[in-house]
Amino acid sequence: MELKSPYLIGIMQDLVQSVSYQKEFLQAVHEVLCSIEPVLEKHPEYEKSGLIERLVEPERTIMFRVPWVDDSGKMRVNRGYRVQYNSALGPYKGGLRFHPTVDLGVLKFLGFEQIFKNSLTGLPMGGAKGGSNFDPKGKSDNEIMHFCQAFMTELSRHIGADTDVPAGDIGVGAREIGYMFGQYKKLRNEFTGVLTGKGLTYGGSLVRTEATGYGLCYFANEMLTVKKNTNFEGKTVVISGSGNVAIYACEKAQALGAKVVAMSDSNGYIYDAEGIKLDTVKDIKEVKRGRIKEYAAVHPTAVYTEGCRNIWSVACDIALPCATQNELDEEGAKLLVKNGCIAVAEGANMPSTPEAIDYLMSNGVLFAPAKAANAGGVACSGLEMSQNSQRLSWSFEEVDERLKNIMHNIFMTIDQTAIEYGVENNFVMGANIAGFQKVATAMMAYGAI
Repeated sequence: MELKSPYLIGIMQDLVQSVSYQKEFLQAVHEVLCSIEPVLEKHPEYEKSGLIERLVEPERTIMFRVPWVDDSGKMRVNRGYRVQYNSALGPYKGGLRFHPTVDLGVLKFLGFEQIFKNSLTGLPMGGAKGGSNFDPKGKSDNEIMHFCQAFMTELSRHIGADTDVPAGDIGVGAREIGYMFGQYKKLRNEFTGVLTGKGLTYGGSLVRTEATGYGLCYFANEMLTVKKNTNFEGKTVVISGSGNVAIYACEKAQALGAKVVAMSDSNGYIYDAEGIKLDTVKDIKEVKRGRIKEYAAVHPTAVYTEGCRNIWSVACDIALPCATQNELDEEGAKLLVKNGCIAVAEGANMPSTPEAIDYLMSNGVLFAPAKAANAGGVACSGLEMSQNSQRLSWSFEEVDERLKNIMHNIFMTIDQTAIEYGVENNFVMGANIAGFQKVATAMMAYGAI
């Protein structure tokens, strides 16, 4: 897609000139700006008020050093970030990512996407993202604890239950959340719902672990039912990744009657024609923290292939990219179309390149963008915030039903929005426009701030 509005072209040119090295961020902004052009034609007051210029700049960007001591007694230093992007709809909300690839550009891209994702859930949450270039892999529990405590010592100054409520993301699971919550509690001398993804014994919510993967399948199933008069039953599914999102997407896809035949990690992928044995994957990834190739040693019928990008050569009806950004390129999209894929739903954040998305949609493949399809995780985080505020804990069934309803409502909203703007089945535009409209209305109500 190409921009046509001189106003938006000017904004994009200014961004490219100032942050040309932040490729993922520029990609995310370009997609949203292309989608909302029809909205700006209906609302010229947005240009007059400089709304888009305000929207693409974070309200606050925090960068800090994180000094910590490793097991050998050596001082280490990492870089920490929190990008508080937009609070028009509620407290900043978005995950913390610990990974060597983390930099300001990646976090701005994720935080910008989070604004619209959170808007689509219907819950009162703004958009943010944070993290560090710290790599938990190969570190002892003691080292991870020391790092998390040092990270939270600085971050605690900038967050709070009514200000900014971080969650987990890549490299930040229940262990890391526990260490950070404990440090926050110690520093602030208060027990509040300042983090989500907490353990069940100290304010966490049931279904939170499963929420992104489950929500992805709820959304995809709704999309298939409404648009193709079918569902997961009897379908063959390929899922990239083998982390939290991929594992629970696999679990729910299987529960809905599908056969998942492939999963991956950063080294390669496994193909099991008889269907992935999820218990084995959970043991390898959640218990042993091992590599996906170990699956083939346990199940001789499975084939392991080095190189994760070739996973899209596996024939499937439904593809769920759940690993990382830009993992599905145009070549992968062509393989999916050639092999008869009917739907792609994004479990990771922006895992498909613009070229891949265009190719899939132009060939009639239903495409569910991440800001809608993987919103189940942050939706459940919002439900955790509600439970914390009420000092209540809801049952698994109650939270799961609320999650299912949220994903249903997200699909219906973006489908109706796409139809309203004359782009039926273009769920990228539907999601961007629907998410944007709610944020824009709130920002206009606040005046020029």
